[in-house]
Amino acid sequence: MKDAIQWLRSLLFVGQIYLMMPVIGLAFAPWAIFSKRGARVCCKTYSRWVFWSARWMVGIRCEVRGTPPSGEALIAAKHQSFLDIMMIFTALPTAKFIMKKEILRTPVIGQYAKLLDCVAVDRGKRGAAIQKMVADVHAGRQEAGQLVIYSQGTRVAPGVKAEYKVGTGVLYEQLQQTCVPVATNVGVLWPRKGIMRRPGVAVVEFLDPIEPGLERQEFMKILEERVEERSDALMREAGFEPDGLHRNT
Repeated sequence: MKDAIQWLRSLLFVGQIYLMMPVIGLAFAPWAIFSKRGARVCCKTYSRWVFWSARWMVGIRCEVRGTPPSGEALIAAKHQSFLDIMMIFTALPTAKFIMKKEILRTPVIGQYAKLLDCVAVDRGKRGAAIQKMVADVHAGRQEAGQLVIYSQGTRVAPGVKAEYKVGTGVLYEQLQQTCVPVATNVGVLWPRKGIMRRPGVAVVEFLDPIEPGLERQEFMKILEERVEERSDALMREAGFEPDGLHRNT
């Protein structure tokens, strides 16, 4: 009975956040079309609506730990669900994301991603995609900010192991910027698929930065170790024991 009630609350929560997306998006559109600041304020307003309603509707409290960078930086994050995107974006002053190009065709999200100069990547063409990603990132560097990349390339469910893609290492070498790893446990409470949302504390944690200058292989090893170890700890904190037996395909 308790699970049935939580599922119903989750259904109502999911329904209203998708209803509010076009409402808030349209309300800010006259400002956002002509101003990146307007687009950011819109996206952060929507995210804060989601955080607020998640707390009282399904019992999820969102918490950002660590120190988000305020200047130029490469953010290499763990990705488990839509929630960590909103939490990272809201915590950073001028973030833009590297994302799969299909998202640009998504109503509201796609339009705002374009307004914020997010970088679209064709995941099906790995070599060409990396070259284009690097070129697009350099082309969009007129405005200082934080470039967010999901190092595993996709959402990864709790307990599932997936390789870290070389694109993060390439950007680390090319940009010569400090890289800030980000760990999370949000997938325990807000899964990548399905309706059910479970109560608890959803955490996104900005970890100790990795300074530029390392060899790519060494950088990728340090990045993966920091993010995976801390994410596992956060998931245990949320009541989930990562078994490490599965592999994402």
